[in-house]
Amino acid sequence: MKKERTDRIGTHQAIFKKNKSKIFKTQTVCGICGNPVDFSYKYPHPLSPCIDHIIPVSKGGHPSDINNLQLAHWTCNRNKSDKLVDTSVTVNSEDKILSNRVLPHSIDWKRFRER
Repeated sequence: MKKERTDRIGTHQAIFKKNKSKIFKTQTVCGICGNPVDFSYKYPHPLSPCIDHIIPVSKGGHPSDINNLQLAHWTCNRNKSDKLVDTSVTVNSEDKILSNRVLPHSIDWKRFRER
């Protein structure tokens, strides 16, 4: 039997919706691929905006904390699924860049941008 998601029921639902609204108003770049998000696209378009849990709820991430939420393309979020992403990328031996954009790019973005 499928377990109900905590960000869609109970007390977390209202907080999640409030934080989703904040993110949609303040962020414009996909937290996974780094490309701009076009808010004119609506679901089920592959580049429609959605909210991604940085640490998936199934892996212990908080379901409604704004620090665990980021803007993403629907396709990027689906490709990430419930994977944990290594958020540190080492450039030099001393430099460390924190990023959630280290997933492989397997999408032909130009094909989706055409209307």
